[in-house]
Amino acid sequence: MSGHSKWSKIKRQKGVADASRGQLFTKLAREIGVAVREGGPDPQSNFKLRLVVQKAKDSNLPLENIERAIRRASGGTDGAALAEVNYEGYGPGGSAILIQALTDNRNRTISEIRNILSRGGGNLGESGCVTWLFDARGVIAIDAAKVNAEEVALFAIDAGVDDVKVEGNTLEVYTQPQDLEMVRRALELKKIAIASSELSMVPKTLVKLDEKSALQALKLMDKLEELDEVQRVYSNADFPDEVVSKYQG
Repeated sequence: MSGHSKWSKIKRQKGVADASRGQLFTKLAREIGVAVREGGPDPQSNFKLRLVVQKAKDSNLPLENIERAIRRASGGTDGAALAEVNYEGYGPGGSAILIQALTDNRNRTISEIRNILSRGGGNLGESGCVTWLFDARGVIAIDAAKVNAEEVALFAIDAGVDDVKVEGNTLEVYTQPQDLEMVRRALELKKIAIASSELSMVPKTLVKLDEKSALQALKLMDKLEELDEVQRVYSNADFPDEVVSKYQG
């Protein structure tokens, strides 16, 4: 396994500005609504809702906002017209891009995504063109500076995880999707602070980009993330460290 999406790490390290935090909260509330519609309002019996609620808590979405989103969705309105759709394409340097969206208007959403991709040096592909380049995994991120990374890694391996990887100040634990909650609970029982946990699409291999393509790809994915309908963007792009530092600066 090559590691989590570099784009996911970059977003986490950049932090969340107030403006984008508001957009993130809106997207999480919509995702909660869809989960409630599909599996009911009780997180104990709705696996998907439990994961979304945990992600919302990790993102500091206030509990009252979470409860309000569940109540509204339980009334049969929120999320009723939204459909989950995946879009696939290519970015600068031949990198693969996988986009997960919630939309009530597929024609509008695909038009907006196609436009951003074409303007950013990429193109929209057919269904299935890049999905095979990713594996569905649970990913748990831990601040490596706050723990003994070697001890945590050994404990996680004993707990039955797929892989453990340390990059910079982040220790990432990879699980099978169905094992994400179990492993998180095991780590929390060991008093290990979790920065985030989520279901993710992890690239099997990474595509190295030169400086120009890397900067272009970063800007492209930022534009995609800004779309209200887009929930997540994954890429197998490998960005040079100096480009990441410049972008984050």
